[in-house]
Amino acid sequence: MTETGTAAPPLLQISPGPRELRLMPPAEQTDLDPYIAQIIGNRKSGLSLNHIVGCTLNCGYCVRHFWGNFDMKIPQLLVSTDEAIELLINHPMFTPHTTPLQIFNKATDPFLPGVKPHLFHVLAALDARGFTNHMLVITRFKVTADDMAFLESLTHLRVTLLFTYSGITDARIEPISKSGMTVTSIRTAAEHRRRTGVILYWRPITPGWNDTPETMAHVLDVGRDVDALVFTGLYHKQENAAYLENLGVTVPYSEQEYHRRKTMAADLDQRVVAAWRASGITTPLFRKTSCGVAWAHRTFDYNGHWGVRELCDICPLEQQQRCADALRRPTDNDMQQVLDHFGFDTPWILDDGHVWTSGLGEQRRYAIQHTVNYQIWDIETPHVLGGHGRSRTGHALDPTQSADFQRVRRTFALAARTEDD
Repeated sequence: MTETGTAAPPLLQISPGPRELRLMPPAEQTDLDPYIAQIIGNRKSGLSLNHIVGCTLNCGYCVRHFWGNFDMKIPQLLVSTDEAIELLINHPMFTPHTTPLQIFNKATDPFLPGVKPHLFHVLAALDARGFTNHMLVITRFKVTADDMAFLESLTHLRVTLLFTYSGITDARIEPISKSGMTVTSIRTAAEHRRRTGVILYWRPITPGWNDTPETMAHVLDVGRDVDALVFTGLYHKQENAAYLENLGVTVPYSEQEYHRRKTMAADLDQRVVAAWRASGITTPLFRKTSCGVAWAHRTFDYNGHWGVRELCDICPLEQQQRCADALRRPTDNDMQQVLDHFGFDTPWILDDGHVWTSGLGEQRRYAIQHTVNYQIWDIETPHVLGGHGRSRTGHALDPTQSADFQRVRRTFALAARTEDD
């Protein structure tokens, strides 16, 4: 029983799921949340292909809680994989060799037995077409030497494996943690990589769950031989918080702290960085996914984070130089061209390290950002200095920055009135 007296849901055992996937009938697909049903969407780390939904791993903080899909444990296809490939390469936001890509990062794990053949099918098809785009593959499941041999056989696509590993040992939060599977997979991938990037995705770092010095030291030790470590906090929203609390898990954030961005207070960020520096490992640590991916492939960050210099204090000097050399502030003509190309409409203000826009929404902003390699911000969801693009929990808004937000809002409001006249 939980503290509220209600029966806690039973913990599911880890199941690999089926080896062949069912095609979900259209009538069932109409019942899906629109976001889960969206096969291709833009995320900050890349244009994301998700034509398989359902996961057996039962991670308590999973984002699938947000869209009512958490109870779908068996992976199912929304369309055939050949159709999904065509949808991707013909998508208006896809640019060959430029657009960063992700696959199966929303509603399943790409290395589940029934999902992995479809993962490899997509990767082989894109590679055969000669595409050199980044491809991010996020997993916490079993990756073998044979899997690595396949990935290493690709000659064009720049694949990065990002292993979600947090050091959390509470099986109510992460049932897979007791198996040791993820650690074994990380070490296997690191040993067999040559051109495949391998990153330890240290997340979600959460107070009371996995923030002790001992746990941090353990995770850092697991990451000794990978290309990079990327760390971030917890997506704290009502749906996953309610699920975890019903299991008796203490959630360290309140109802007033639900946010669209991940939560990591400034002091926790500082403790992570201090633990990394004290560990003696040579693996670089990054705050942003695209920064770690860029380092793994010895290229510049495609999200233009060098424009937010405070993020970069922990980056290797070699990487800082790459990003500095690549960063170019777009001109008004550049902005108009990219907006015309995608058919978007927004006012904009060119600023130091970023471009202010209004009303585009995340998916369209990211398409522009991946094209110009420069930060594209929305005035309604501004970034707080020192917050590193995370929620405001544990971060104070500087009065000077607040005044700047008001300046941009007034400028946009004036432009809107002028256009109406």
